[in-house]
Amino acid sequence: MKVKTSVSLSEKLLAAIDCDGLNRSEFLEKAAWEYIHRQEQIKTSRHDLEIINANMVFLNQEALEFHELQAVWLEPTNQYAAR
Repeated sequence: MKVKTSVSLSEKLLAAIDCDGLNRSEFLEKAAWEYIHRQEQIKTSRHDLEIINANMVFLNQEALEFHELQAVWLEPTNQYAAR
């Protein structure tokens, strides 16, 4: 359901909106939804970063252990030298 509302915008902004090809209401609704979605993405990214930072020491230790294991796996072995 659409609700009629009134907002005050600068003439320069209205001129830019009018050049888009959409009517003003469509343009402003689209812009508002894009802004809301972008803010949700920023909030999610911040939350993810907080989780990563909270687990940074553990994750770094895991990465170091993995690299140590990988180095052992990749060490050249000469299994035929004893023969």
